[in-house]
Amino acid sequence: MAFTDLLDSLGGVGRFQLIYTALLLLPCSLLACHNFLQNFTAAVPHHHCRGPTNHTAAATNTSGAWLRAIVPLDQLGAPEPCRRFTEPQWALLSPNTSAHEPATEGCKDGWVYDRSVFPSTIVMEWDLVCEARPLRDLAQSIYMAGVLVGAAVFGSLADRLGRKGPLVWSYLQLAVSGVATAYFGSFSAYCISRFLMGMTFSGIILNSLSLVVEWMPTQGRTVAGVLLGYSFTLGQLILAGVAYLIRPWRWLQLAVSIPFLIFFLYSWWLPESSRWLLLHGKSQLAVENLRKVAVMNGRAEEGERLTKEVVSSYIQSEIASVRTSNSILDLFRTPAIRKVTCCLMVVWFSNSMAYYGLAMDLQKFGLSVYLVQVLFGVIDIPAMLVATTTMIYVGRRATVASFLILAGLMVIVNMFVPEDMQTLRTAQAALGKGCLASSFICVYLFTGELYPTEIRQMGMGFASVNARFGGLVAPLVTTLGEFSTILPPIGFGATSILAGLAVCFLAETRNAPLVETIDAMERRVKEGLSRKDPEEKREEISLQQLGASPLKETI
Repeated sequence: MAFTDLLDSLGGVGRFQLIYTALLLLPCSLLACHNFLQNFTAAVPHHHCRGPTNHTAAATNTSGAWLRAIVPLDQLGAPEPCRRFTEPQWALLSPNTSAHEPATEGCKDGWVYDRSVFPSTIVMEWDLVCEARPLRDLAQSIYMAGVLVGAAVFGSLADRLGRKGPLVWSYLQLAVSGVATAYFGSFSAYCISRFLMGMTFSGIILNSLSLVVEWMPTQGRTVAGVLLGYSFTLGQLILAGVAYLIRPWRWLQLAVSIPFLIFFLYSWWLPESSRWLLLHGKSQLAVENLRKVAVMNGRAEEGERLTKEVVSSYIQSEIASVRTSNSILDLFRTPAIRKVTCCLMVVWFSNSMAYYGLAMDLQKFGLSVYLVQVLFGVIDIPAMLVATTTMIYVGRRATVASFLILAGLMVIVNMFVPEDMQTLRTAQAALGKGCLASSFICVYLFTGELYPTEIRQMGMGFASVNARFGGLVAPLVTTLGEFSTILPPIGFGATSILAGLAVCFLAETRNAPLVETIDAMERRVKEGLSRKDPEEKREEISLQQLGASPLKETI
């Protein structure tokens, strides 16, 4: 008997599963706000040099005439953002002035910013423009570094300490560091707080998904996993609306951070995964949690009949073979796990690099950043709907592979669209980002189903680390555009296609029960069961009983 049979006997996808999933997915939606927050808090407005302080009129008057006298024009006729004349060129105000090239210098007295759209951002506050512009990207890279460290730390802790503890701590850490970010007055303190916020991303997303998957019967896992993707998309739409209403960056930072104090308070009610409790010898607490589930699902009588012996019998063979301790080496020690880990390393790295390459710098599309954020979020909805359908009726492997390959092709084709067709380029990029977002959430679910419970969080944490490396590499690939405009799309598109091909080497998990231990997974692979759909296996058994020779499935 499998643990999922026990969940079915206690109501299957009942009231508990619905409420539990909703309470876990709500924080994930606001977590997306933090992931894309710098599209607004670090937006770069139009700017130009402030006039020399020894020329009062030039320093304070920003009308077109005065500006023409203190700031040179670029090739498009707009004021240069990083240069000014060493002396005001009043002669340029006369239409009869002959062409000459006055001496210029950097913006020694600061900048004048256009505050019509963004009244304040970290760029304006700390002058992260011109020579200091890389510091803006550095702040985002530090956040992604925090996500990477968090994936390694919380992924390992969750397998040792349980799913709930690291999740509750992540809520508190994000709330405190998020609120602190809004009050710090230095750029270095801002970066430290962003690093701490980034760490919580992995702690929340990985533990939330594991808790949802481990409390959900087999028939509800696909929909529950994809709902995580919809919550992330909802968060992007929420961010666009909140950022439109709350323009100052400090108030926006507060608005998306304070709700995590509420999530921290109610998370104490959430029960720990009974799968994890049973595998770690805490059967009495597992029984108590299961009885609460039975009561909420209207199966109180079935819950009262549960004992430690009855519950343990559902995963007795797995308990007998579970290791007392696990390390990162367990992801490579045995053939089946090693194959899964190597393929997922490629998939997570490539998917993340292409996804963040498209989604983290919305100003490059030349349209309103609010409009692009909404468009990117809206496109995700039908893309994920298609992904949900194909995962249910076709399978995980085909869904993830096809979306990754399709996204890669869209990114590559987009570089052939003329740059003056900004709307078409943005729409096509949104479609590619929608495919990447769908494949991303599918691979979250797929990874949770591929790894056994014994090392599920460690495996997902390690896979997430590779994704964060992809997120760190994405800005570096983007900078290659300074040498050739075709290099970034080729880089993002080719890696996405490579990831789609790597998925084809993984086993299908549709409608298959979760594996509890490494030994059980190795036995399953040796018996050839992991590569077969449950319907196909039943058909094979029937054919064998009739003396027929079933067709072998090929990959």
